[in-house]
Amino acid sequence: MENKLCKLLGIKYPVISGGMVWCSGWRLASAVSNNGGLGLIGAGSMHPETLREHIHKCKDATSKPFGVNVPMLYPELDKIIDIIIEEKVPIVVTSAGNPKTYTQRFHDAGIIVMHVVSSTKFALKAQEAGVDAVIAEGFEAGGHNGRDETTSFALIPGVSQVLSIPLVAAGGMYNGQSLAAALALGADGIQIGTRFALSTESSANNIFKELCRNLKEGDTILTLKQLAPVRLIKNKFCNEILAMEQQGKTTEELRAHLGKGRAKKGIFEGDTDEGELEIGQIASLIKKEEAVKEIFDDIISGYNHTMGMLPKNF
Repeated sequence: MENKLCKLLGIKYPVISGGMVWCSGWRLASAVSNNGGLGLIGAGSMHPETLREHIHKCKDATSKPFGVNVPMLYPELDKIIDIIIEEKVPIVVTSAGNPKTYTQRFHDAGIIVMHVVSSTKFALKAQEAGVDAVIAEGFEAGGHNGRDETTSFALIPGVSQVLSIPLVAAGGMYNGQSLAAALALGADGIQIGTRFALSTESSANNIFKELCRNLKEGDTILTLKQLAPVRLIKNKFCNEILAMEQQGKTTEELRAHLGKGRAKKGIFEGDTDEGELEIGQIASLIKKEEAVKEIFDDIISGYNHTMGMLPKNF
Protein backbone atom coordinates (compact mmCIF):
# COMPACT_ATOMS: atom_id res chain seq x y z
CA MET A 1 0.00 0.00 0.00
CA GLU A 2 3.02 2.26 -0.43
CA ASN A 3 2.36 5.80 -1.64
CA LYS A 4 3.99 9.22 -1.24
CA LEU A 5 2.81 9.57 2.37
CA CYS A 6 4.29 6.18 3.30
CA LYS A 7 7.54 7.12 1.57
CA LEU A 8 7.70 10.48 3.34
CA LEU A 9 7.14 9.00 6.81
CA GLY A 10 8.86 5.64 6.33
CA ILE A 11 5.74 3.63 7.25
CA LYS A 12 4.05 0.56 5.79
CA TYR A 13 0.43 1.72 5.85
CA PRO A 14 -0.91 5.27 5.33
CA VAL A 15 -2.50 5.35 8.77
CA ILE A 16 -1.64 7.84 11.54
CA SER A 17 -2.91 7.87 15.12
CA GLY A 18 -4.08 11.20 16.43
CA GLY A 19 -1.93 12.88 19.10
CA MET A 20 -4.74 13.04 21.64
CA VAL A 21 -4.45 14.57 25.11
CA TRP A 22 -4.64 12.00 27.93
CA CYS A 23 -4.86 9.14 25.41
CA SER A 24 -1.72 9.19 23.27
CA GLY A 25 1.17 8.13 25.45
CA TRP A 26 4.16 6.00 24.49
CA ARG A 27 2.21 2.71 24.67
CA LEU A 28 -0.31 3.76 22.05
CA ALA A 29 2.26 5.52 19.85
CA SER A 30 4.67 2.57 19.82
CA ALA A 31 1.89 0.05 19.19
CA VAL A 32 0.65 1.99 16.15
CA SER A 33 4.19 2.31 14.78
CA ASN A 34 4.95 -1.37 15.40
CA ASN A 35 1.87 -2.32 13.39
CA GLY A 36 2.92 -0.33 10.33
CA GLY A 37 1.37 3.09 10.92
CA LEU A 38 2.69 6.30 12.45
CA GLY A 39 2.12 6.59 16.18
CA LEU A 40 2.01 10.04 17.77
CA ILE A 41 2.69 11.05 21.36
CA GLY A 42 0.27 13.79 22.42
CA ALA A 43 2.36 16.53 24.03
CA GLY A 44 -0.68 18.70 24.78
CA SER A 45 -1.27 17.02 28.14
CA MET A 46 2.37 16.62 29.17
CA HIS A 47 4.86 18.68 31.13
CA PRO A 48 8.19 18.92 29.28
CA GLU A 49 10.02 16.26 31.31
CA THR A 50 6.99 13.96 31.09
CA LEU A 51 7.21 14.25 27.32
CA ARG A 52 10.91 13.39 27.42
CA GLU A 53 10.11 10.27 29.44
CA HIS A 54 7.47 9.19 26.92
CA ILE A 55 9.88 9.75 24.03
CA HIS A 56 12.51 7.57 25.73
CA LYS A 57 9.99 4.80 26.42
CA CYS A 58 8.67 4.97 22.87
CA LYS A 59 12.20 4.60 21.48
CA ASP A 60 12.68 1.54 23.69
CA ALA A 61 9.38 0.04 22.54
CA THR A 62 9.73 0.52 18.77
CA SER A 63 12.41 0.80 16.11
CA LYS A 64 9.87 2.27 13.69
CA PRO A 65 9.21 5.98 13.02
CA PHE A 66 7.00 7.80 15.51
CA GLY A 67 6.17 11.43 16.13
CA VAL A 68 4.96 14.03 18.60
CA ASN A 69 1.84 16.17 18.26
CA VAL A 70 2.41 19.74 19.48
CA PRO A 71 -0.51 22.15 20.00
CA MET A 72 1.12 25.52 19.42
CA LEU A 73 -0.92 27.22 22.12
CA TYR A 74 0.94 25.13 24.72
CA PRO A 75 2.19 27.31 27.63
CA GLU A 76 5.67 25.69 27.71
CA LEU A 77 6.03 25.45 23.95
CA ASP A 78 9.70 26.44 23.70
CA LYS A 79 10.71 23.77 26.22
CA ILE A 80 8.67 21.16 24.36
CA ILE A 81 10.29 22.06 21.05
CA ASP A 82 13.78 21.98 22.59
CA ILE A 83 13.14 18.47 23.90
CA ILE A 84 11.80 17.22 20.55
CA ILE A 85 14.92 18.49 18.81
CA GLU A 86 17.31 17.25 21.51
CA GLU A 87 15.74 13.79 21.41
CA LYS A 88 15.83 13.68 17.60
CA VAL A 89 12.16 12.84 17.20
CA PRO A 90 11.80 12.14 13.46
CA ILE A 91 8.31 13.60 12.87
CA VAL A 92 6.28 16.45 14.38
CA VAL A 93 2.61 17.29 13.90
CA THR A 94 1.77 20.90 14.77
CA SER A 95 -1.71 22.25 15.37
CA ALA A 96 -3.63 25.26 16.74
CA GLY A 97 -1.24 27.92 15.52
CA ASN A 98 0.90 29.30 12.71
CA PRO A 99 3.10 26.51 11.28
CA LYS A 100 5.54 29.04 9.86
CA THR A 101 6.79 29.90 13.36
CA TYR A 102 8.77 26.68 13.92
CA THR A 103 8.79 24.71 10.64
CA GLN A 104 12.22 25.91 9.53
CA ARG A 105 13.72 25.18 12.92
CA PHE A 106 12.36 21.63 12.79
CA HIS A 107 13.65 21.21 9.23
CA ASP A 108 17.08 22.45 10.26
CA ALA A 109 17.08 19.60 12.80
CA GLY A 110 16.08 17.06 10.13
CA ILE A 111 12.51 16.70 11.41
CA ILE A 112 9.52 16.11 9.10
CA VAL A 113 6.64 18.50 9.80
CA MET A 114 2.92 17.97 9.28
CA HIS A 115 0.29 20.55 10.23
CA VAL A 116 -3.41 20.13 11.10
CA VAL A 117 -5.94 22.40 9.37
CA SER A 118 -9.71 22.64 9.06
CA SER A 119 -10.03 24.58 5.80
CA THR A 120 -8.59 24.86 2.31
CA LYS A 121 -7.40 28.40 3.13
CA PHE A 122 -5.23 27.21 6.01
CA ALA A 123 -4.06 24.15 4.07
CA LEU A 124 -2.57 26.51 1.50
CA LYS A 125 -0.99 28.64 4.22
CA ALA A 126 0.57 25.52 5.74
CA GLN A 127 2.00 24.49 2.38
CA GLU A 128 3.37 28.01 1.86
CA ALA A 129 4.96 27.78 5.32
CA GLY A 130 6.98 24.81 4.06
CA VAL A 131 5.40 21.90 5.93
CA ASP A 132 5.93 18.43 4.43
CA ALA A 133 2.31 17.27 4.65
CA VAL A 134 -1.09 18.56 5.71
CA ILE A 135 -3.67 16.85 7.92
CA ALA A 136 -7.14 18.17 7.00
CA GLU A 137 -9.61 17.52 9.80
CA GLY A 138 -13.36 17.52 9.29
CA PHE A 139 -16.07 18.62 11.71
CA GLU A 140 -16.77 15.00 12.73
CA ALA A 141 -13.55 14.86 14.73
CA GLY A 142 -13.35 14.80 18.51
CA GLY A 143 -11.54 17.40 20.56
CA HIS A 144 -10.72 20.85 19.21
CA ASN A 145 -12.22 21.54 15.84
CA GLY A 146 -12.72 24.07 13.07
CA ARG A 147 -15.23 26.91 13.40
CA ASP A 148 -16.70 26.39 9.92
CA GLU A 149 -18.08 22.90 10.69
CA THR A 150 -16.96 21.53 7.32
CA THR A 151 -17.34 17.75 7.06
CA SER A 152 -14.52 15.53 5.84
CA PHE A 153 -16.34 14.61 2.62
CA ALA A 154 -16.60 18.31 1.76
CA LEU A 155 -13.16 19.31 3.05
CA ILE A 156 -10.84 16.65 1.61
CA PRO A 157 -11.67 17.06 -2.11
CA GLY A 158 -11.22 20.81 -1.92
CA VAL A 159 -7.92 20.61 -0.07
CA SER A 160 -6.59 17.90 -2.39
CA GLN A 161 -7.11 20.17 -5.40
CA VAL A 162 -4.83 22.90 -4.08
CA LEU A 163 -1.97 20.93 -2.51
CA SER A 164 1.15 19.49 -4.10
CA ILE A 165 2.32 17.87 -0.83
CA PRO A 166 0.83 14.75 0.81
CA LEU A 167 -2.62 15.10 2.37
CA VAL A 168 -3.96 13.14 5.35
CA ALA A 169 -7.73 12.95 5.94
CA ALA A 170 -8.95 13.20 9.53
CA GLY A 171 -12.35 13.45 11.18
CA GLY A 172 -14.67 10.44 11.11
CA MET A 173 -11.93 8.09 9.90
CA TYR A 174 -12.47 4.61 11.31
CA ASN A 175 -11.71 1.54 9.19
CA GLY A 176 -10.69 0.16 5.79
CA GLN A 177 -13.71 1.69 4.12
CA SER A 178 -12.68 5.08 5.51
CA LEU A 179 -9.20 4.61 4.07
CA ALA A 180 -10.56 3.65 0.64
CA ALA A 181 -12.96 6.61 0.67
CA ALA A 182 -10.26 9.07 1.73
CA LEU A 183 -7.93 7.90 -1.04
CA ALA A 184 -10.78 8.20 -3.54
CA LEU A 185 -11.38 11.79 -2.40
CA GLY A 186 -7.75 12.71 -3.06
CA ALA A 187 -6.04 12.08 0.28
CA ASP A 188 -2.86 10.03 0.66
CA GLY A 189 -3.78 8.50 4.01
CA ILE A 190 -5.91 8.86 7.11
CA GLN A 191 -5.52 9.93 10.72
CA ILE A 192 -7.62 7.97 13.20
CA GLY A 193 -8.29 9.45 16.61
CA THR A 194 -11.38 8.09 18.35
CA ARG A 195 -10.86 4.39 17.61
CA PHE A 196 -7.29 4.52 18.90
CA ALA A 197 -8.39 6.63 21.89
CA LEU A 198 -10.62 3.72 22.95
CA SER A 199 -8.02 1.02 22.29
CA THR A 200 -6.41 -1.19 24.92
CA GLU A 201 -3.14 0.74 24.65
CA SER A 202 -4.72 4.17 25.10
CA SER A 203 -3.95 5.84 28.44
CA ALA A 204 -7.55 7.09 28.77
CA ASN A 205 -9.49 5.97 31.82
CA ASN A 206 -11.51 2.76 31.35
CA ILE A 207 -14.64 4.48 32.68
CA PHE A 208 -14.32 7.05 29.88
CA LYS A 209 -13.70 4.33 27.30
CA GLU A 210 -16.74 2.32 28.39
CA LEU A 211 -18.95 5.42 28.28
CA CYS A 212 -17.79 6.13 24.72
CA ARG A 213 -18.53 2.56 23.61
CA ASN A 214 -22.15 3.08 24.63
CA LEU A 215 -22.68 6.33 22.76
CA LYS A 216 -25.35 6.66 20.08
CA GLU A 217 -25.53 8.96 17.08
CA GLY A 218 -26.06 12.51 18.27
CA ASP A 219 -24.55 11.99 21.72
CA THR A 220 -21.71 14.44 20.98
CA ILE A 221 -21.87 18.12 20.05
CA LEU A 222 -19.52 20.91 18.97
CA THR A 223 -19.50 23.59 21.65
CA LEU A 224 -17.36 26.32 23.27
CA LYS A 225 -17.19 28.12 19.93
CA GLN A 226 -16.51 31.45 21.66
CA LEU A 227 -13.27 30.03 23.09
CA ALA A 228 -11.99 27.18 20.92
CA PRO A 229 -14.56 24.87 19.31
CA VAL A 230 -14.47 21.39 20.82
CA ARG A 231 -16.60 18.26 20.30
CA LEU A 232 -17.84 16.90 23.60
CA ILE A 233 -20.06 14.15 24.93
CA LYS A 234 -23.34 15.58 26.23
CA ASN A 235 -22.73 15.14 29.95
CA LYS A 236 -23.49 17.40 32.94
CA PHE A 237 -20.58 19.76 32.25
CA CYS A 238 -21.36 20.00 28.53
CA ASN A 239 -25.04 20.75 29.23
CA GLU A 240 -23.99 23.53 31.62
CA ILE A 241 -21.83 25.06 28.89
CA LEU A 242 -24.64 24.79 26.34
CA ALA A 243 -27.02 26.53 28.75
CA MET A 244 -24.50 29.31 29.38
CA GLU A 245 -24.05 29.83 25.64
CA GLN A 246 -27.82 30.05 25.15
CA GLN A 247 -27.98 32.62 27.96
CA GLY A 248 -25.39 34.75 26.16
CA LYS A 249 -22.67 34.43 28.79
CA THR A 250 -19.42 36.20 28.01
CA THR A 251 -16.17 34.58 26.94
CA GLU A 252 -14.73 35.35 30.37
CA GLU A 253 -17.66 33.64 32.11
CA LEU A 254 -17.34 30.56 29.91
CA ARG A 255 -13.59 30.42 30.49
CA ALA A 256 -14.09 30.70 34.24
CA HIS A 257 -16.59 27.82 34.26
CA LEU A 258 -14.29 25.71 32.11
CA GLY A 259 -11.45 26.28 34.56
CA LYS A 260 -8.35 24.11 34.37
CA GLY A 261 -7.91 20.38 34.10
CA ARG A 262 -11.38 19.55 32.78
CA ALA A 263 -10.10 17.19 30.06
CA LYS A 264 -7.79 15.44 32.51
CA LYS A 265 -10.66 15.05 34.98
CA GLY A 266 -12.88 13.43 32.37
CA ILE A 267 -10.62 11.49 30.01
CA PHE A 268 -7.77 10.49 32.35
CA GLU A 269 -9.51 10.37 35.74
CA GLY A 270 -12.91 9.11 34.57
CA ASP A 271 -15.19 11.81 35.99
CA THR A 272 -18.03 11.51 33.49
CA ASP A 273 -20.14 14.28 35.08
CA GLU A 274 -17.71 17.17 35.61
CA GLY A 275 -15.06 16.24 33.02
CA GLU A 276 -14.59 17.65 29.51
CA LEU A 277 -15.22 14.45 27.52
CA GLU A 278 -13.71 14.89 24.05
CA ILE A 279 -14.51 12.22 21.44
CA GLY A 280 -15.47 12.04 17.77
CA GLN A 281 -18.84 11.25 16.20
CA ILE A 282 -17.52 7.88 15.02
CA ALA A 283 -17.56 6.62 18.63
CA SER A 284 -21.14 5.44 18.07
CA LEU A 285 -19.75 2.63 15.86
CA ILE A 286 -17.29 1.32 18.46
CA LYS A 287 -18.83 -1.29 20.74
CA LYS A 288 -15.93 -3.41 22.02
CA GLU A 289 -12.41 -3.12 23.37
CA GLU A 290 -9.72 -3.62 20.73
CA ALA A 291 -5.95 -3.82 20.81
CA VAL A 292 -4.08 -1.77 18.21
CA LYS A 293 -3.10 -4.94 16.30
CA GLU A 294 -6.78 -5.89 15.98
CA ILE A 295 -7.59 -2.42 14.69
CA PHE A 296 -4.88 -2.61 12.03
CA ASP A 297 -5.92 -6.12 10.97
CA ASP A 298 -9.48 -4.83 10.53
CA ILE A 299 -8.37 -1.71 8.61
CA ILE A 300 -6.23 -3.64 6.15
CA SER A 301 -8.69 -6.49 5.59
CA GLY A 302 -11.54 -4.00 5.26
CA TYR A 303 -9.60 -1.92 2.77
CA ASN A 304 -8.76 -4.97 0.64
CA HIS A 305 -12.37 -6.15 0.77
CA THR A 306 -13.69 -2.73 -0.23
CA MET A 307 -11.29 -2.42 -3.16
CA GLY A 308 -12.19 -5.95 -4.27
CA MET A 309 -15.90 -5.08 -4.32
CA LEU A 310 -15.44 -2.17 -6.71
CA PRO A 311 -16.14 -2.79 -10.41
CA LYS A 312 -12.97 -3.58 -12.31
CA ASN A 313 -13.43 -0.58 -14.60
CA PHE A 314 -14.01 1.78 -11.62
